[in-house]
Amino acid sequence: MRHPSTSNPAAKLRERFLADVADVTQLARMFDHIAGVSFFAKNREFQLMYGNPHFYRRFGFTDESEVVGKTDFDLFPRPLALNFRADDEKVITTGEPLLGIVELFLNQQGIPDWFITQKLPLFGKRGKIIGLMGAIQRYDIQRNVAAAGDAIAKAANAFRREPGKRWLMDAVARSVGLSQRQFDRKFKDCFGVTPQNYLIKTRIQAACDALRERGTQIADVAIDLGFYDQSAFTAQFRRHMGITPFKYQQTFRG
Repeated sequence: MRHPSTSNPAAKLRERFLADVADVTQLARMFDHIAGVSFFAKNREFQLMYGNPHFYRRFGFTDESEVVGKTDFDLFPRPLALNFRADDEKVITTGEPLLGIVELFLNQQGIPDWFITQKLPLFGKRGKIIGLMGAIQRYDIQRNVAAAGDAIAKAANAFRREPGKRWLMDAVARSVGLSQRQFDRKFKDCFGVTPQNYLIKTRIQAACDALRERGTQIADVAIDLGFYDQSAFTAQFRRHMGITPFKYQQTFRG
């Protein structure tokens, strides 16, 4: 995506307006007052240059200055930071936004939740990319299920009811009257992820619930939720949650 052109009257009108704004960060400050939205901006070195209160408070900070200069590796477990960095690099390199990134990770209470992230390149006055900006908010899975067409909602609800079942996606597609290709496309349009990725995320979320119960064995959770073995479960859990099942169990068990 190129820097917006100023060759048309509307763009020139906007340019004159922004040039007259005393401090463009006033525009970003609007995000300080939007409930549930974390807004941030980073430079080309992926250091945070701005974070609204909802963003920095999730790390236990009380002032924005405490996050400025930090990177995701300073704030998140390394597996999560690696995922976030890969997306950031793509935005910086291509100049194209990444929209509707659906992710599963811990909220402030240590409970797994779904989030949706939007990332866009940030251009400087000379038209070059100087960083990126993004917004994160809770992704309302239940609302999306309700808004989905009958076929997709039926499949999504089935995955959530029985996450450990050995689902065959082509069979699921046929059961709701769609071809595999139609099913994949419609599902991703609705939820932002493929049916297979949705199922994995649902299994991880169910695993977190199980691991918080006393006496639960990690190997049993892995098998009950359809993973090939404990090693495969641990790898997927760590990739999505940033910590191992054992660490999660020790930290967040009720």
